[in-house]
Amino acid sequence: MKSETRCKVFVSAAALTMSVLSGYAFSETTPTMLASPESFASITDTDARSAAIFTELGKVLTSARCVNCHPAGDRPRQGDERRLHQPPVERGVDGHGTATMHCSICHQNSNFDPGRMPGHPEWHLAPRSMAWEGKTVAEICAQIKDPARNGDRKVEDLIRHIGTDTLVGWAWAPGFGRLPAPGTQEQAGALVEAWVNTGAACPTK
Repeated sequence: MKSETRCKVFVSAAALTMSVLSGYAFSETTPTMLASPESFASITDTDARSAAIFTELGKVLTSARCVNCHPAGDRPRQGDERRLHQPPVERGVDGHGTATMHCSICHQNSNFDPGRMPGHPEWHLAPRSMAWEGKTVAEICAQIKDPARNGDRKVEDLIRHIGTDTLVGWAWAPGFGRLPAPGTQEQAGALVEAWVNTGAACPTK
């Protein structure tokens, strides 16, 4: 009887270990690479090439890693399935949560994988004006170009913001159980730069 119990415990522990290991493998696997700016060189029309480059960048912008923090409402989303944040939290006046439920209460300076808790020193929601949830790539493009809706940035400022900002960079190192954004932050930054240099044209859909 004791032997049977020990066997069941061993099997359960082994299953748990495999589950954890597979979870880590899943969380550290980039779903798709991003095409390089050079791969669009055959598109001779500059506006069409620019729009195609942004469409490629759209794979990042519409991923769960970005959309979850750019929600349509005042509650963030979480997980690859983009479920509403649990426990229930609200944006607050500055995107950092309410006075009694500030983001930093749970989200520390870095990921805490044992608790599946993402983290960064500046963890917060994007402004309401930058809500991307439910929008097409074309709509996001128009939004991201508009200084009234993008934090008063010029399109040139987006090269650094997307290509080097560490909070944006979290999308490619999201921790246990989360699929990273496609490609790498460096590749995304190169696409933004190429898009800007070709006139920052937007796709039609």
